[in-house]
Amino acid sequence: MILKKMQETEPKFIHLHTHSHYSLLDGLSKPRELIALAKKYKMPAMAITDHGNMYGAIEFYKLAKKEGIKPIIGVEAYMAERSRTDREYGVDNKRYHLTLLAKSLEGYKNLIKLVTISNTEGYYYKPRMDKEILKKYGSGIICLSGCLGGELSQSIVRSDFKKAEELVTEYRDIFGKENYFIEIQCHPKVENDKNVREALIKLAKKYDIPLVATQDSHYPCSDDHEAHHTLLQINTQSDVREGSKFEFSDDDFSFLSAERALEIFKDIPEAVTNTVKIAGMCNLKLELGNWVFPDFKIEEGKTYDEKLRELTYAGFKNVGIKETPEIKERVEYELQIIFKKGYSPYFLVVDDLLDYAKENGILTTIRGSVAGSMVTYLLGITNVNPIEYKLPFERFLNPFRPSPPDIDMDYADNRRDEMIEYAKKKYGEDKVAQIGTFGTMMARGAVRDVARALGYPYNIGDRISKMIPMGSQGMPMTIDHAMEMVPELKGRMKKILKR
Repeated sequence: MILKKMQETEPKFIHLHTHSHYSLLDGLSKPRELIALAKKYKMPAMAITDHGNMYGAIEFYKLAKKEGIKPIIGVEAYMAERSRTDREYGVDNKRYHLTLLAKSLEGYKNLIKLVTISNTEGYYYKPRMDKEILKKYGSGIICLSGCLGGELSQSIVRSDFKKAEELVTEYRDIFGKENYFIEIQCHPKVENDKNVREALIKLAKKYDIPLVATQDSHYPCSDDHEAHHTLLQINTQSDVREGSKFEFSDDDFSFLSAERALEIFKDIPEAVTNTVKIAGMCNLKLELGNWVFPDFKIEEGKTYDEKLRELTYAGFKNVGIKETPEIKERVEYELQIIFKKGYSPYFLVVDDLLDYAKENGILTTIRGSVAGSMVTYLLGITNVNPIEYKLPFERFLNPFRPSPPDIDMDYADNRRDEMIEYAKKKYGEDKVAQIGTFGTMMARGAVRDVARALGYPYNIGDRISKMIPMGSQGMPMTIDHAMEMVPELKGRMKKILKR
């Protein structure tokens, strides 16, 4: 009885090939939705493998940990047809998919390196890797041979079985036999799916390579099939519904339950069991929440706090204001909060960057709540006296909130590269990085795009979108909220959908 209960609670299938909405205009699932489904299906772990990027890795990791799900971070890499540096039109715009999963912190760091190189050195239509960099940064990574778009599967589609065998041995040697798995999927409505799967199973047996079953999930539930198809049409700016080139049109690429996975892979159960084995091999632990600031050089024997205090009090003379008891009390209050939170190096680095800009005639400006700080005013970072204008420090740095300070610095567009080069030279090239931001579809634009993708005339999408009220800064309008505010909008949409 006890044995039976243990067997019932043991994991049966783990998703190892999953796309979130960070597979831009291709994945429909949000990380939170995927984790909720994993929890619902009693899966103790799951992987995220977005196309060519790791944008959602930290968000996914934190959410999964919070819900008691083991996060497996990966990427569905684009592999170059030849070398990542080749860019011949008509040849090198062809690429293959490969599934890579981080086993450990070393593997996670190597994935970051691979993705970075694929963008900085290999970008041609898509960020591409090649086998040269896989050999260099393959440690700590599990490799699955890829979906139907993988090089191995495509060799089989072309009936180039010699090439297929070469690829199996090549990838096995790159990652090590224990870290290489032949990936099989079951999408029977997709052309070549069955033939490729059968050939992959034969190759796995011939070379004693373990099989692993994956789903290639692009949306949460089967009911999201049409919504995903529409998203793909928006991606390609297509307005043709019939005869779509997308293989997703005819098959299910949702997030499967373990029971469904066991059913569709019942002829090869070991491939399902191996998903659990791989999940057990992946044990990435990230230390989050600790702030690492640049190494700002100060005089020997001094602390960052002492240096910040020294520069702050020197600011009375530099700015030209008297050291009154009121101002000194405010300065000490702010400094104690900064010291307690360990943010002194941050203020010193910002001060250094702005000093360099001023010394070299680079126009700068500072935005945001930092104007409420007397310390930054005395340092010369800001040019507004917060006491004179009754600006609160807590709006910028609240002692009871864990959020770090945020000083927005703007530099003249034509001198921005100089600032980046200075930062690299001063703090080390490997300590400087540029970051990206994500924009989401606004309600009005989404309506226009969806109407076009569904084949409606432009004037219909335009008319509906103009019925949606404009949102405000920091609170964008949603379609659900718009329908609450404008009852006739809901009626108009229902009327159109009945056509």
